[in-house]
Parts: sequence; structure tokens; C-alpha cells
Amino acid sequence: MKKIIGTIILILSFLINKNVFSDEFSRIISFNSWSEKNNYIYRIGCDEEKLRNIFCYDSKDKNPLWLNKDANLKVKFYKNRWSLPEKSSPNFDTLFYYFYKYNFSHLVYDRGTYNWKRYEIEPNNKFYKFEKKLSEDNNVKKEMNKTALLSYLFYEDDKIVVDELSPKDRFGDFVNNDTKLRSMSMGKTMVSYVMGHAICEGYIDSVDSRLNDWPLVKNTLYEDQKLIDLLNMSAGDQKYVNRSNFKDGSEIDTRLMSNLMFKMRGLKKSGKSYNYNNIPPKLLLNYISFKVGDNYENLLKEIFQKKVKIKESVYFFKNYQGTKEYGILDDMFFATRYDYLRIAKAILDDWQNDTCVGKYLKTIYENRISKIGFKQARDRGDSFHGTKSYAGFFHTDYLGMKNRKVMGMSGYGGNEIIIDFERSRILVIHSIHQNYNWKKIARSAIKKGIN
Repeated sequence: MKKIIGTIILILSFLINKNVFSDEFSRIISFNSWSEKNNYIYRIGCDEEKLRNIFCYDSKDKNPLWLNKDANLKVKFYKNRWSLPEKSSPNFDTLFYYFYKYNFSHLVYDRGTYNWKRYEIEPNNKFYKFEKKLSEDNNVKKEMNKTALLSYLFYEDDKIVVDELSPKDRFGDFVNNDTKLRSMSMGKTMVSYVMGHAICEGYIDSVDSRLNDWPLVKNTLYEDQKLIDLLNMSAGDQKYVNRSNFKDGSEIDTRLMSNLMFKMRGLKKSGKSYNYNNIPPKLLLNYISFKVGDNYENLLKEIFQKKVKIKESVYFFKNYQGTKEYGILDDMFFATRYDYLRIAKAILDDWQNDTCVGKYLKTIYENRISKIGFKQARDRGDSFHGTKSYAGFFHTDYLGMKNRKVMGMSGYGGNEIIIDFERSRILVIHSIHQNYNWKKIARSAIKKGIN
């Protein structure tokens, strides 16, 4: 009885203590359950003597750690952050926890409830099979052995020529060819590819169509805007939003689009300039759904199942609340490493075969907008920073590759897909954290090919 009362007191003190991270607490519990279920030996916790309420704290950083008698991971948490900070230097234990958090927590427990639903597209039984002519790249192997890299695929001249997974003593026991990996901001580009198909199927007229027939954006900053300006992140919203946040400090999260649009009501757009943020892709994915109507899921099947010929299922998030009319779709996308390559190959084929979608890709490329003036460090080590322009949710004009028709996707944590349309090269990288040498194993590989 005393033990029960003591446990209740600890739980109540945890709930009262405003300095602990309630969402993180839930994920730590789910991490330990996930690890145990998969027969992994890893648990999160800390030493008994550091116990403070249900959490214990690192004496230096005041970072909470879940107490578990079998704990063997020392994880650093970051206050008021869902993801790893870009400039952090996490240890292996922390990287492993965030690997779980990014790729699996939504399947278990996230943001206080089991709330993630999905638009999931089933695989094609006759999936596309890649040819391989493999060679070893010592630079890639070195980076795999010391960084947060999970997967590296290089495709050239219709074959996979480099195929590397994190080694067993890094993350190789936890990721394989069937693991569905989080897109991060590469999901924005998936929205663009879906937009191209919606235009080619006649649901939307062109990239010059205006957003004037959708009640959800009426009287907002985005009403009557051209689609190309939204695709180029140049909708004149720079006074109000920046990347993942509104300027008032609130987060652009996965709430209903109707809620986000309520915050944009009555606002006037500023001049047309590049302002990378999370609203346009979510907005356009929901607009596509509005225009396509009941055929939306069939459109996704036509793209990913029948055209791309995926081997495993892929999916977009959708909000567990509300109905489609309120904008429940989210651009976060999941697929296996090979299915990401299959999607990239379909994009390459569209461009080279000059299909209708290929013409769409060339149109957004021709209408790309300069990143000059955007307040971000240049050439910091990914496609986001290492390019001069932006084209319909693709990064373009890579530094050091003048006049090369190369388009890329860049996701938080070092996730990359880069496509060279003239040299038939594709690079697909998945990582937990951007601490690998991007210039050496990404930009240089696309620029020069694999020797």
C-alpha cells in the first residue's frame, strides 16, 4: 500500500512540476516499450541518486531522464524542441532515441495520444526491380562508420552503383530495406510531384491557376495567389511566418489547415521573395484534395502504386481530427530507402521522356526563384543551404554546378534526394542528424559521378 501511495505521489508531483517535459515523458515510456518489444537491450534512464520526482536530471544541463532500473542509454534532451538542434553534437545514445522518435513514435504514441492517421498507398506486386553494378566508395564507408548516416544509395546510368546501410555497430541493427523512413522536408517535394499529376489529370489548370475557388483560404493572405508563388515559397508571407513558426512564436504544426488559415485572415502579402516555411506544402496538398475530391486516394495510387511501382506501402500523415473540408492532410511522408529511389527514378524518367509531368517539372524549373536575400548561411552542408534558387519545392542551382539541370530535396537531419537530369544520376541519403561531410559524399558525387 505504501508503495502504491508513493507512486501516486511521484506521479502527482510530476504532473505539478512545470519544468518537466510531459510529451517527452510519454515518448520515453513508449521508447522503452518499443525497444523491449523488438528485443533490443536499450532502455532510457539514469542513476538512482540523481532521482528527482519521476525524472532525474543531468547535473550540468538539467535535462530530464526517465528512471528505469534496466537503463543503459544516456540521452540528452533539448528543452522546447521536438527535433535535434542543427548545431548539436549528440552522442550515439541520443541519436538512437531520436531515430526512434522520428521514424516510429507516431506509430506508438505522440503528442499525448495515438493520433496519427495516414493516407497509405499499398505496394505494387510487380514492383520496379533495380539493376546493380556495385562498387565501394571509401568516403561513404568512412562517414557511415562515424556519423548519423542511415542509408546511402547512388544511382547512375540505370543502375545502383553504391548501396550502403549503417554498419551493425552503428544503426545497422535497427534499419533495413523494409524500414519506412521519415521524409522530413523532402515531403514538400512529394507534394509538388502530386501537384504535377493533379494538373496533368485535369483537376487543376496550371501552375498559374489562382487560389480563388477554395473557401478555406477566403479573406486570408493566400486568397487569389498563383500556385507557382506558393510552390516557390514566394507568397509574400515573410512578415508572419518563418520556417516552422509564426512570427508570434507559435509553431506551424500539424493542426487543421483551417486553424492555420484563421491566423492568416485579414493579412496582406508583402513583396514576392523567397520565404521557406511549412505552410505552403500543407496548404497545397489540401488544395489538391479539395480539387480532386473523392478521387484523391485513387490519384495517389496512380502515382505511387501504378507509376512508381513501389515495393512497400508509402504514406502521408493526416490529422486525426476534423474532416477533409477543414484541411486534415499533412506533407510528412514515409517510404523505404528503395522506394524513395523508385520515386526519384520516376521523376527522372518524367523529365527525360518529356511526359506531361515532365513538362510540369520543366515549367517549375524555368520559373525558379532566387534565394538571394534569404537569411540563411550559404553552403553549410546540404541542398537547403548549398543552392542558389528554388523551384516548386525543389532546391536548384547547386553551388559549383553552374548551368546544370539538377534538382534536389532536402529534409531536416541531412535527408537528401538529388537528381541530375542530364547525367542520369540520383542520390538518396537518409540520416538522423546532419553531421556527415555533405560536400564530399553528396555534392561531389552528383557533380563528378562515382569513379
